[in-house]
Amino acid sequence: MGGVGKSAVTIQFIQSVFIDYYDPTVEDNYRKSFTIDGETSLLDIMDTAGQEEYKSLKDQYMARGEGFLLVYSVTSRQSFDEIRNVWKPQILRAQDKDASPMVLCANKCDLENERQVTKTDGEALANSWGIPFFETSALSKVNVEESFHALVREIRKFKRKNNAGEERKDK
Repeated sequence: MGGVGKSAVTIQFIQSVFIDYYDPTVEDNYRKSFTIDGETSLLDIMDTAGQEEYKSLKDQYMARGEGFLLVYSVTSRQSFDEIRNVWKPQILRAQDKDASPMVLCANKCDLENERQVTKTDGEALANSWGIPFFETSALSKVNVEESFHALVREIRKFKRKNNAGEERKDK
C-alpha cells in the first residue's frame, strides 16, 4: 500500500517540511523527543514499506512496535480497505494480542476533489475499533502533530492498563 503519504506525514512531523516526491520506503527510522501533557517522550518512528514484497520485514516490525499510526489516503478506497482488512489484523497477529495502541489517519484531506473515502467512513471505522481518528494533510500540516501526540497518549494508556493488570496478577 504505497503512495498514501506515510513517509510525508512522518517527515512533516519530524522535520516540519513537506516532501512531494519520495522513493518508496523499505525502512526509515526517525527519532523525536517532545513533551505531551507535561511528560517528555522519546518517539522512535519506523516508517515501513507499504509494498507486499517486504511482508517478512513488516511482520518483524509489527511484533516489536508499541503503537501504530495507520495511514490511508482519502483519495484511495483501496488503501482504506487494506487498513481495515489487512493491516490491523496483521498487526494484531504479529503481536499475538487482541489490542494494540493505534491511531487511524485519513491522509491527503487537502485533496477534497479527489476524495474516495468520506470522513464519516473513517470515523465509523475508528469508532468500531475504539481508537482515535484524524484527517491529516502532510502538505497543509493538518493534524499531523496531533495524530502522533494521540498515539503517544494511546501507548501510555495501554501501558497503564497493562501494568494495572500485572499488579492484580501479582497479588
